[in-house]
Amino acid sequence: MKALIDYFIPHVDEGICMAFSGGVDSSVLLAAACRAAKAADSDKPVLAVTFATRLHPQGDTAEAEALARSLGALHRIIEIDEFSDSRILTNPKNRCYLCKSLLFQSLLQAGQEAGYTFFCEGSNVDDTKVYRPGLQAIREAGVHSPLIDCGLTKADLRKFAADAGLSTAGKPSTPCMATRLPYDTPFDYELLDRLHRGEVWLRDLGFYNVRLRFHAPVLRIEIDKKDFNQFMEQHEKIVKSMKDLDFRYITLDLEGFRSGSMD
Repeated sequence: MKALIDYFIPHVDEGICMAFSGGVDSSVLLAAACRAAKAADSDKPVLAVTFATRLHPQGDTAEAEALARSLGALHRIIEIDEFSDSRILTNPKNRCYLCKSLLFQSLLQAGQEAGYTFFCEGSNVDDTKVYRPGLQAIREAGVHSPLIDCGLTKADLRKFAADAGLSTAGKPSTPCMATRLPYDTPFDYELLDRLHRGEVWLRDLGFYNVRLRFHAPVLRIEIDKKDFNQFMEQHEKIVKSMKDLDFRYITLDLEGFRSGSMD
């Protein structure tokens, strides 16, 4: 954490504005930036910006706001409809690039209007090892990625969060809902909502990592392999719940949960 705090100190006077989802990565990032501002005795608080979009779970914004304020940051929620860009609506392979370009233009505008000039976001080293076209958009916007610059992985960040007593230390990742559909499958908001509700239901049932991937007409469920027995013990209840959400064919992926399996 110290290296991350030291990273921010030279930029405190510029005004630090960051994209803040409220997940473990951005929580550690914000905590470090707020500590740097305090160490520098700055009267300009860190500005944390959360995007409320059609492709991100809506419950996350309230949690993000509460956490940001508890850390001493200013917090702002910006509502963005990614589907206003017809290119994103078709779900192309570069959808993440298009979406991040839209989001970070909004971040820059919000920060600059408030007098902030140092912009950053919470990608970590693990994100550089898989297909992440959004990273190109981040670089093109001139937004910094301190966690990557400091060589920090997801495992490092969970440890930092636990050591700092952050509530997000054990929070599972909740990536953009676009990752639930194959590329070039046009987005259907009603379908994405059903997938989201199904994932919430399964997490409430006790499954930690959950992804519902839809390959029409088949619903593919990804959970951690260690939870397979628990899943089979409750499979009738699970099948009924998924069919109540209007999914016809329900399968358990025997490869288990894996981030980026649609890439």
